[in-house]
Amino acid sequence: MTSLTTAGTFPLGHRSVNRLGYGAMQLAGPGVFGPPRDRDAALAVLRQAVASGVNHIDTSDFYGPHVTNQIIREALHPYPDDLVIVTKVGAVRGADASWNPAMAPAELTRAVHDNLRNLGLDVLDVVNLRIMGQVHGPSEGSIEAPLTVLAELQRQGLIRHLGLSNATSAQLKQGRGIAEIVCVQNNYNLVHRDDDALIDELTGLGIAYVPFFPLGGFTPLQSTALSDVATSLGATPMQVALAWLLHRAPNILLIPGTSSPDHLRENLGAGQLALPGAALARLNAIGKAGHLG
Repeated sequence: MTSLTTAGTFPLGHRSVNRLGYGAMQLAGPGVFGPPRDRDAALAVLRQAVASGVNHIDTSDFYGPHVTNQIIREALHPYPDDLVIVTKVGAVRGADASWNPAMAPAELTRAVHDNLRNLGLDVLDVVNLRIMGQVHGPSEGSIEAPLTVLAELQRQGLIRHLGLSNATSAQLKQGRGIAEIVCVQNNYNLVHRDDDALIDELTGLGIAYVPFFPLGGFTPLQSTALSDVATSLGATPMQVALAWLLHRAPNILLIPGTSSPDHLRENLGAGQLALPGAALARLNAIGKAGHLG
């Protein structure tokens, strides 16, 4: 058994995907802006991911902008039949690399067409509405207007499934009244556990939860307890952090990103890592303490 099949699968739209996927954010340049330092290496990592069994890739046309989708197309098109590419709309990049809301109907429609063109697709598998909120954290507010725009594009046949990113439980409820929601993508990891109740809610609904920044994002996780557990298991801290997420709930799908073949192999290896009860207890205590230690 490979590490991906060991970790299991979960439904995402009209397909089930391996719970260990791949996030394309790091294929762009520094700050997720501009081209990568080594385009050939970016192409190679994507091809290695799919060859290793990854069938869930997360991306957005505002990564770069346009860069990661164009690299995905060059590396993988025509795509394998079982590959699910999830993208997101609702933001644009400024010339200064800023992240700016783009929720007007024309902006959302343009974003969907940009994703279709740059990925080389006639229909997008899953489109997440990225609610800007506090950028890396959700805030309450109606999503009816932008989600209604995406639901109309879905009816037109440009989108198969819809999801939410950076969303609250109330926004999930409102969203499910407008369209079927197949996934929620929020900031969550071993340390940042604000979404515990939402994850449990989604588990009960059979909806996928996809944590972004599963390894801490721009400030990688660092913890003495995490390092100690990793040493005791003969694994790396990042493998343990990913394995903890897989253990947390069966509907969690992981999309760790990397531009390194070695890190890709390390990330995918987390699927074979068993966490004994004592290790789980120590890892769970990190979040309860509310800080790294």
